[in-house]
Amino acid sequence: MLLAVDVGNTNVVFALFDPGSGPGQTGEMRTRWRIATDPRRTGDEYAVWLVQLMQLEGFARSDVTAMIVSSVVPRARHNLEVLARKYFGVEPLFAGEGAAAWSITIDVDQPKSLGADRAVNAEAAHAKYPGNLVVIDFGTATTFDVVSAEGAYKGGIIAPGINLSLDALVSNTAKLPRIAIESPRGTSVIGRNTEDQMLIGVFWGYVAMMEGLVARMKAEIGGVVTVVATGGLAVLFDNHTKIFDAVDGDLTLQGLAMIADRARTA
Repeated sequence: MLLAVDVGNTNVVFALFDPGSGPGQTGEMRTRWRIATDPRRTGDEYAVWLVQLMQLEGFARSDVTAMIVSSVVPRARHNLEVLARKYFGVEPLFAGEGAAAWSITIDVDQPKSLGADRAVNAEAAHAKYPGNLVVIDFGTATTFDVVSAEGAYKGGIIAPGINLSLDALVSNTAKLPRIAIESPRGTSVIGRNTEDQMLIGVFWGYVAMMEGLVARMKAEIGGVVTVVATGGLAVLFDNHTKIFDAVDGDLTLQGLAMIADRARTA
């Protein structure tokens, strides 16, 4: 089985995939687990946590025959290498490097500065959806990425994530309370109390930002553009905007599995 690891600024997600049935065929994702990102967490600590969860779901360490990592946290790399080599006996692949190099063209001013997660999303989206694409990933930051029909990453936008925006609002005001990000109870944008006013500002303000930016991006790209949303909060917005053509919450993990399969069969 393949162990795919997506290291984000807020969380690290581990997922197990069945082997693909042949070249270009990615296996089914069997399960996934999430833990808070901490660059100080050692490979041994990862193993204690992960192996126990695997055993609870009926998986053994010996089931893992390959591991691939996408990381935007450089300090986590060594500890994940320890996890792979010491506890699973495999040499980890790192997305964008060696046999796991990108198959798409990174057509921007500084290709090496592009986050691995964004390139993985671009690879997966290009493989799954035809034509010109805008991929929106709701993470610590919300990113908008443009992928051409020919398979070139053309650039994008980085905006503060919705939780990051809320954290900044609460942390820099004396009396505003911490609230949960959730769908507003109605469509009114005139709040009757502090909590509702905050939720309206954050939620509907975010929807307006997304719709405005996507409209501008589509106008600049021209022609038909497919918008793919991913990340944990994509489903939160799906019922409140018409800009998403597809919601694909596991796009990054699927992209990692595709890259690992390509490396295996190369």
